[in-house]
Amino acid sequence: MTVTIVGAQLGDEGKGGIVDLFGEPADVVARYQGGDNAGHTVVHEGEEYKLSLVPSGVVRGKTGVLGNGCVVNPRTLFDEIEMLRDRGLEPDVRVARRAHVIFPYHRVLDGIEEEAKSDSDQEVGTTGRGIGPTYEDKAARRGIRVGDLTDSQTLRERLEYVVPQKRAVAEDIFGVAVDEENFDIDTLHEEFSEYGDRLESEGMLVEAGEHLRNRLDDGANVVFEGAQGTMIDIDHGNFPYVTSSNPTAGGAATGTGLGPGVVGDGEVIGIVKAYLSRVGSGPMPTELAGVEGDTPGYDGDAGEDEEKLATVIREEGGEYGTVTGRPRRVGWLDMPVLRHATRASGFTGLAINHVDTLAGLDEVKVGHSYTLDGDTRLSVPATTERWGDCEPNFRSFEGWEDADWDAVAADGYDALPENAREYLSYISDELDTPIYAVGVGPGRDQSVVLEHPFE
Repeated sequence: MTVTIVGAQLGDEGKGGIVDLFGEPADVVARYQGGDNAGHTVVHEGEEYKLSLVPSGVVRGKTGVLGNGCVVNPRTLFDEIEMLRDRGLEPDVRVARRAHVIFPYHRVLDGIEEEAKSDSDQEVGTTGRGIGPTYEDKAARRGIRVGDLTDSQTLRERLEYVVPQKRAVAEDIFGVAVDEENFDIDTLHEEFSEYGDRLESEGMLVEAGEHLRNRLDDGANVVFEGAQGTMIDIDHGNFPYVTSSNPTAGGAATGTGLGPGVVGDGEVIGIVKAYLSRVGSGPMPTELAGVEGDTPGYDGDAGEDEEKLATVIREEGGEYGTVTGRPRRVGWLDMPVLRHATRASGFTGLAINHVDTLAGLDEVKVGHSYTLDGDTRLSVPATTERWGDCEPNFRSFEGWEDADWDAVAADGYDALPENAREYLSYISDELDTPIYAVGVGPGRDQSVVLEHPFE
């Protein structure tokens, strides 16, 4: 059986925690897109593990697979593996030979391009880890794949073709003097050949689709883990403020080498934060206050009450990027975004996190719909510019009191404050999708489970 975990908003919904929550019966956790920009935090036996590339299930002894849809920085991969080993774990990680490799020059170019965009408020809010430039090379058919690292001659030929192009982009187009070691063919060939040898000698390389199909045929349970969220999907998000891959459920098929029927025959769980957050620029109709440098046109003039409310939610929710440490923009829940995500991925269940973060507020709002050109819209416009023109129409809910959330998680759904249950019922009804879990804290035992997808 398969379970696909999809972020329903703008990323940072708590996907790693849900993989951890539902992953006990799983044998394999497979990442199907993204790279080491996918910060996720897992709490296990009181220990907190922050990962950005290795699939979160390895913390609990599951096999982790980085599928062909991923882009892999070998430096990060082995750093995270060594960190886990130093903490007493022995992670079992497999890497698709068809996955593409992030090289140092990708990271350099990522930073240069984002800096250039910042002059016109067009920055995407990337992590600077070379994700976009690597996917760009993949689409342009000049990328280097993980399998190429094990063939010295092939690796050198590919580097000799692509590195001069990258140097020219940095020096001739952007006028930036490059650090020689990031663009030196011999240095790169030596380092990445060693990574290839290590991947091969440690038995980490797989043909992802074949490996996963064999595991499923043997009766294994597999979790497909997506990074980022629906609204930064390159096809279905608010382009160009998007990532360079498909976090939506369709990406689980193309990013693993398994057919869409395999994904569709399993469960597809949409992960929802009880409010909205994002890092970087782009529209956010239900935003509270703003973050200077990220919120388009924001100059700190939201008003004292709104600034205070945004600060409370940001602090209570720990709304700072796992990878970047940057403060996230925060806002009320946006139902048009969730309707769009539900349609794009076909959610069979929802996991709604951070319900505890909103505790203590007198009023909780939801952007139920938009007004655009005098008309009411229930879904997100196709273009980013039109989304930015939308005015939210809010519905208000009475707030709920703080609680002993550990006790609530132990006692079940009915132990949630009544007003919180009313809020959750509204979300489920609007999306015509049942709630499988409600997160009331960061730990695995701080979730209320209504239905387990593997049971």
